[in-house]
Amino acid sequence: MHRRSIVLCGAALALPVRAQAPGAVWRLASGYRAESFHTENLRAFAQAVNSAAAGALRIDVHPDNRLEPLARIFTAVREGRIEAGETIMTSLTGELPIAGADAVPFVVASYADAQRLWALQRPLIERQFAARGLVPLYAVPWPPQGLYSRRPVTDATDFRGTRMRTYNPTTVRIAELLGAEPVDVPMVQVGEALRSGRIDSMITSAVTGVESAVWEHIGHYHEINAWFPKNIVFVRRQAFEALDTRLQAAVRTAAAEAEARGWRLSEAVASTSTQTLRDKGMTVSRVPARVDTALKRLGEKFSREWVRSVGHEANEIFVPYYLQSPR
Repeated sequence: MHRRSIVLCGAALALPVRAQAPGAVWRLASGYRAESFHTENLRAFAQAVNSAAAGALRIDVHPDNRLEPLARIFTAVREGRIEAGETIMTSLTGELPIAGADAVPFVVASYADAQRLWALQRPLIERQFAARGLVPLYAVPWPPQGLYSRRPVTDATDFRGTRMRTYNPTTVRIAELLGAEPVDVPMVQVGEALRSGRIDSMITSAVTGVESAVWEHIGHYHEINAWFPKNIVFVRRQAFEALDTRLQAAVRTAAAEAEARGWRLSEAVASTSTQTLRDKGMTVSRVPARVDTALKRLGEKFSREWVRSVGHEANEIFVPYYLQSPR
């Protein structure tokens, strides 16, 4: 080979990756606020891909339900109305029951636990998404769900005769098992429900508590880490496979970086939001050991019931998860 040919080949290897259809655009829909740490992470992911693609692919992020409402994003991507999207995995349990693993309560106690669970859940999610013409790119958890109460919780029996805010079947069941009256309250009505005395307690994250300024009506936040629900970002397989292999690799690299960054952001937001609750005068504490034990027993009950309802795929997650759990 002539020296000129060698130089040209080397230059070609250094060129930015290109898509088979130059100038492709992915519209990525999200139902979450533009200020959310999830959206911040989405934008960083898009910027990394756009930079690597050098014009061959552009990802445009559309938050705040502007492109599609949150409840319709999964279907919109699947049907090809948009190329990519982000949604909370628990919203998919009607069609993909396995997506609900991260919302089985009182099983995961830390971010490390949540990562172990996701490592077991991910292959099943990839398989289920592939069957629907979709490619999952990355998943990031919301901060853990904590317990807000008017009085400090010292025993599991403290909930008997009280009213607990609920918003899905899981929270209704938790309230019932604890002996509390479930009261369905949308998040936008939480402040009014607390002010009027309609609810005495609720399970939600420190982030949501800060956004709702709950310290105006309630005094205690218990870090029970009830569950770590995850958002998942995905793309239509047809759009992904239209890219050449080098650009596909660039997208996957940016997605892996976004996942790692997003988990760090989630943990940081959990910490700063919890500190804000303290700064606003709330008492932030763990529950006593006997309450923690009672909640873990509830988690074991929920996980057994979930395994029975979902079937053999659920065993692929929870059997190794419990076997790997620290003794």
